[in-house]
Amino acid sequence: MLKNFKVLFLAVFVAAASCSFTTKEFNDPDKDKLLVDLITYVLQKGHYNPADMDDAFSEGVYTDFIEGLDPLKRYFYASDIEDFSVYRTEIDDQLKEKDLTFFNVVFERFMERMENSKEIYQEVLDTPFDYTANESINVDYDTIDYVSSKEELKERWRQQLKFSTISSYYDLVESNGNEAETDEEPKSKAELEEKARDQTRTSLKEYFEFTDDLERKDYFAVYLTTIVEEFDPHTNYFAPPDRDRFDLRMSGKLEGIGARLQKKNDYISIVEVISGGPAWRGEHVEVGDVILKVKQEDEDKAVSIVGMRIDDAVQLIKGPKGSKVTLTIKRVDGTIEEEVITRDVVELEETYAKTTVIDKEEKKYGLINLPQFYFDMQDYKKRNAASDVKKEILRLKDEGVEGLILDLRDNGGGSLTTAVDIAGLFIKEGPVVQVASSGTRKEVLEDTNDEVVWDGPLVILVNELSASASEILAAAMQDYKRAIVIGSKQTYGKGTVQNLIDLNQWLRKNDMGDMGALKLTTQKFYRINGGSTQLEGVKSDVVMPDRYSYIDVGERDYDNPLPYDKIEAADYDIWDGYIDFDETIAKSKARMAKSEQLALIEENARWIKKQRDEMIVSLNYDTYTAEIERRKDETDKFKAIEDYDNQLSYRSLPNEVALMKQDTTLREKRKRWHKSLAKDIYVEEAVNVLEDLKVNNIRNGKVADLKN
Repeated sequence: MLKNFKVLFLAVFVAAASCSFTTKEFNDPDKDKLLVDLITYVLQKGHYNPADMDDAFSEGVYTDFIEGLDPLKRYFYASDIEDFSVYRTEIDDQLKEKDLTFFNVVFERFMERMENSKEIYQEVLDTPFDYTANESINVDYDTIDYVSSKEELKERWRQQLKFSTISSYYDLVESNGNEAETDEEPKSKAELEEKARDQTRTSLKEYFEFTDDLERKDYFAVYLTTIVEEFDPHTNYFAPPDRDRFDLRMSGKLEGIGARLQKKNDYISIVEVISGGPAWRGEHVEVGDVILKVKQEDEDKAVSIVGMRIDDAVQLIKGPKGSKVTLTIKRVDGTIEEEVITRDVVELEETYAKTTVIDKEEKKYGLINLPQFYFDMQDYKKRNAASDVKKEILRLKDEGVEGLILDLRDNGGGSLTTAVDIAGLFIKEGPVVQVASSGTRKEVLEDTNDEVVWDGPLVILVNELSASASEILAAAMQDYKRAIVIGSKQTYGKGTVQNLIDLNQWLRKNDMGDMGALKLTTQKFYRINGGSTQLEGVKSDVVMPDRYSYIDVGERDYDNPLPYDKIEAADYDIWDGYIDFDETIAKSKARMAKSEQLALIEENARWIKKQRDEMIVSLNYDTYTAEIERRKDETDKFKAIEDYDNQLSYRSLPNEVALMKQDTTLREKRKRWHKSLAKDIYVEEAVNVLEDLKVNNIRNGKVADLKN
């Protein structure tokens, strides 16, 4: 979230909305009805682009709430859905009348079906699974029908539990009698099958223990969240009982491993790896990985988190610094591995800008990696991303570099002010981003300092995970034609900002306790050319494939995102320092078309997409095993991607070299970073582009061609 507008907007919004509350009172004695009235009112008054609460809105709430409760279609019957369907287009009207009939009917039926399922799963797991039978399961649950009878429901549970168990059975068979894995004597396949079933039984028992602790108010909070997320995916309701838990959901940071999770269709996947965290430092996980199981260091059995609430999964994953947790991970390419992670705190130093000098023959280039747009919320004049980047540029200039690479890959954003200030390091002055708020005129944020710290060739590296402030900076440099943007087809595509609104402030008299909070989308950001970064992100001038090329990553992967749109362009002049901007892009594209390494990366991206699209999974052990072996064989050819050498040399700046003499940890970190850069074809192409770019610097009436 871009933080700079939070306090200002909140003050304006509170003042504006409070005035209108003289004619709007919230005094319903039923807390649930009062919440519905309050939330829908605040959404309509404060949301940047409030949704029309009509029949289409109703259908969205209807579908998402039912699917959210039963994503695997193993609780509700087809007859239940038929009963619910009378409310499909009535929910909008019910909300306006503070009528909770739809929620009450679905909730009561769900409680009944959950209770019945406890008996069903235990019956299923009392019978051994036959892994010699030739059967398969369709895991594309959106396409399967609801069951019509208890017999069909039991069969669905049997297939799904067999699917959940076969991976454990495979692991047990593979490690059976292997002294490196276990001290136990080899077991028969029947004993291993029973042990695998026991593990699944334990996981389900713990899952239902979690759900048994939930109360009606917890499910009502889910219903409210479903309603508000029809406005956009970043607008959320946070219930009051356990504010820390909901704050954790909002920040998305897991204490202990340093990652952000998202739940979809009962599976919890990693959507961000926090720079400086233990998962990042150990290269344990990457975006797109799915966490299947969690095991503590003092436990023998892993707990399945498939189907578990994300808050409960967090409780299992996080832990005290120094403790270890084992995660069973399903990789982006479909392979399943275990990762042992030592929990720790995020190392702040690793979130800061870091710099390397790239030596290529007789020439030198600089690369600045910026993991996020950081700043001190109490005092902006203290260390921040903009001042650090400026210092690094000045140090690189002392080294005599001829071109600069700004690496914004995996940078999820941060402070808008720092993004504007960093843009100002590369242009004389002018607009950087446009900000639109609901019911107010747009604001153009400008660089007003005419100092240009770096006027040489500039390349910006991005990928699908470059978001928010990263997109604003890259877009501005692209619009000015100040930099060539290299990377993924497009960046993340988040062009909105949210603010946390305390719902209690709207109540003049409240004797019903804490009403919770609403995270509300209040603003939208636009490029200086008038286009939004929402959904579209920033499209690279030179597109280079990566493993996410054919996977939906980013804003477009959410339900109900705000649309892309355009506004009037700001008044700005294109930077005229490059002689051959378009020609350089054309040369780069020609090189990319001939690259064998990029062809292999492209092939890998298509292969990953194919594996993820395979929804029919065999439940026959021999076929299941053969499929795992096939995938392993196919992935072997892609190991060459990691063996690549771009033939460039990397070294730290003199000030950091001096620090390394006393700090061996820093020396090892930079050694690891330089090793990864040496395998990076994207950095190699960035250097090639810098070599091709010719810049005219006009100083004191003289034209200096930095290329020749």
